[in-house]
Amino acid sequence: MDDEPRRSAWVVAGFAAALDLAGVVCAWGFVSLLTDAEVIAAPDAGRLVGPAAVGASVGAVLLTLAHTLRRPERQWPSVVFSALWSWVALVAVAAVGYALATGTILAAPLFGVGLGVGWFGLLVPALAAVVASFAVLVARGRSSGMERPRWPWERDDDG
Repeated sequence: MDDEPRRSAWVVAGFAAALDLAGVVCAWGFVSLLTDAEVIAAPDAGRLVGPAAVGASVGAVLLTLAHTLRRPERQWPSVVFSALWSWVALVAVAAVGYALATGTILAAPLFGVGLGVGWFGLLVPALAAVVASFAVLVARGRSSGMERPRWPWERDDDG
């Protein structure tokens, strides 16, 4: 059994997840700054709900891409599922975090969905789709025999 596609998928997915995390933090920061809005509008939610929800969405992107990039010719499932699962993870962890922080189980799903359909929540699947598209391009190139870029001192230039 050849482990190269699996290892390559995990490497590409890891870098894609790091890019997704950086993109979400950057986008949320700019949107918060430009609109003068808080990411988590409910002060009773606590400080860990936002980071935990983002961590779960990035983890969902990592796991989705690591699974789907083993066969990079299937581009659309990777992009669509990365966006879908990142949004679902964001909403679910935000709801659970809110329930744990406040003790109100009935209001937690409303809080999670409210975060998910706002500007901040909709940025998460959009960025996941963009990152997944880049990851699919890289995985396709690697499966087609593309080598990694070389530094100038690594090249064998005979000129």
